[in-house]
Amino acid sequence: MRTPVLAAVLSLFLSGLGQIYNGEVTKGVVFIVAQLINAALTAVLIGWILMPIVGLWAVIDAYATAKRNNKRGW
Repeated sequence: MRTPVLAAVLSLFLSGLGQIYNGEVTKGVVFIVAQLINAALTAVLIGWILMPIVGLWAVIDAYATAKRNNKRGW
């Protein structure tokens, strides 16, 4: 059983870490790479918009996935 709040907090610290905690390694790596690209894009300002959006998406996804997996008994 995964703790949804812990998954969300891990993704809050590093986008994708909550997904990795939930066992979704590929999805976690995609979030990490997306945030690295967004960090590079801050030089042209679009990254400042995309970083918080992707970060929030990672937190919500990690929480929801942990909750869904707990209901399934994974």
